[in-house]
Amino acid sequence: MAKSTIQLRVEPQIAYVPLRLMAEVSTALSVDVNRLRDVRIVKRSIDARQRRVMVNLTVDAFVDDAPAATDSLARPVVYRKLTADAPAAIVVGAGPAGLFAALRLIELGVKPIVLERGKSVEERGKDMARISRENIVDPDSNYCFGEGGAGAYSDGKLYTRSKKRGPVEKILNIFVQHGAQEDILVDAHPHIGTDRLPKVIRGIRETILRCGGEVRFSTRVDGFLLEDGEIKGVTTANGEAFAGPVILATGHSARDIYRLLKDSDIRIEPKGIAVGVRVEHPQELIDRIQYHSPAGRGKYLPPAEYSMLTRVDGRGVYSFCMCPGGFIIPAATAPGQLVVNGMSPASRGTRWANSGMVVEVLPEDLGDYDSYGDLKVMAFQEDIERRFSEDADGGQNAPAQRLTDFVEGRPSKSLPSSSYAAGVHPARVDKLLPPFVSRRLREGFREFGRKSRGFLTGDAAVIGAETRTSSPVRIPRDNSTLAHVEIRGLYPCGEGAGYAGGIVSAAIDGDRCAESLAASIQNKN
Repeated sequence: MAKSTIQLRVEPQIAYVPLRLMAEVSTALSVDVNRLRDVRIVKRSIDARQRRVMVNLTVDAFVDDAPAATDSLARPVVYRKLTADAPAAIVVGAGPAGLFAALRLIELGVKPIVLERGKSVEERGKDMARISRENIVDPDSNYCFGEGGAGAYSDGKLYTRSKKRGPVEKILNIFVQHGAQEDILVDAHPHIGTDRLPKVIRGIRETILRCGGEVRFSTRVDGFLLEDGEIKGVTTANGEAFAGPVILATGHSARDIYRLLKDSDIRIEPKGIAVGVRVEHPQELIDRIQYHSPAGRGKYLPPAEYSMLTRVDGRGVYSFCMCPGGFIIPAATAPGQLVVNGMSPASRGTRWANSGMVVEVLPEDLGDYDSYGDLKVMAFQEDIERRFSEDADGGQNAPAQRLTDFVEGRPSKSLPSSSYAAGVHPARVDKLLPPFVSRRLREGFREFGRKSRGFLTGDAAVIGAETRTSSPVRIPRDNSTLAHVEIRGLYPCGEGAGYAGGIVSAAIDGDRCAESLAASIQNKN
């Protein structure tokens, strides 16, 4: 019979116990279990919509014959060494968009020169620890800047809705090729884990270098070489110049780059963002709610996730970057800011669950900031972060409020325990946020509490501010060439350009921008 692919819908104790799963497969195929040489899960998703939680599986069953090498889920990409005369391209930023752009350039015979303002993934960890311990934020080395970008230390969730925009399977396979666990090829909501991502990122860097590309750390771009409407290269803060077309993949927090673009008369546009707070619950409470059981997740199920969405007065209110079994981190990129984010280790093993809870904000909502022009949304974002920082006396000890107190508009006399290493203090988070944000959040929380009984509890805290959900600026580009609409040789890319919203979508965008850049080089030749 060789290989058979079948669909199963089973209870968790079958899905997560190999011997029980094998017995289930043998029954489904009506074959003796001793004839099964292997059973491999191809796709896996948890259905917790009903009280009886089930797991949907697609499995490959190998009957009589053992799996062949071609039956592996992993599909590695072959990267060959670049030729000595390969044309060069500049990649500004070593986050997901920049790294995957560099890999695709190598595939297409173009030498990537990756310029990263921050440090290597090994070195930047020391600077991030200082944020919590000493309240010191290095503007070039923090949770957002450095090799791997914001994605390196913000959880590693790989779920995306961008399947129509590019090669999701290829992106996931490249992660596996560089050290990620194969489970990310299987799970409906794949997750690497912030503790495993540095190894993967280091592996990608090694591939770039082995093939003849360059990666420069502590190299902040501070100027463009612009001639007759075309980018010819960039200059850096340490006095160097690099020639070539430019993929600009600087992430959603590189505010100096937005100001540089504006000062260089390179067109940008204000873009909507979402702002709010991090909500932190005990993970066991979320397990009980999501799995509809007083016992929580039990022995076999993973820590529960949730996703929530509603509209209040014409604007979306929703959960963002939910981190089961995770912790909250300080994500400021300069002194005088207080920003929080969330992440989870691969095990998702902490006793807390956190999620961004945010309100949609559009440029037209910010008439008071019109004097800032194209940077009006960024100025609004900066004001919120400054307000929270001032409440913390310029440090990273974050303002927090019990969830029920936030909803009822009253101060918190005490706070639940928190995963946030820099510490929290009782504050009127509802008053620190702009009134139109607090009001919509308050109504959103009430609705979420009605839909998920137990969610609205004094055992949960809101911690602020969550402001870096996406870029406050879009850098417009041509839909066919992906180059800037007015400037030749400039390829705005990823989250920082306003064209992605997570690790995978940013990686896909980097891949696509690299293809367009390589095609433009080929057309010139």
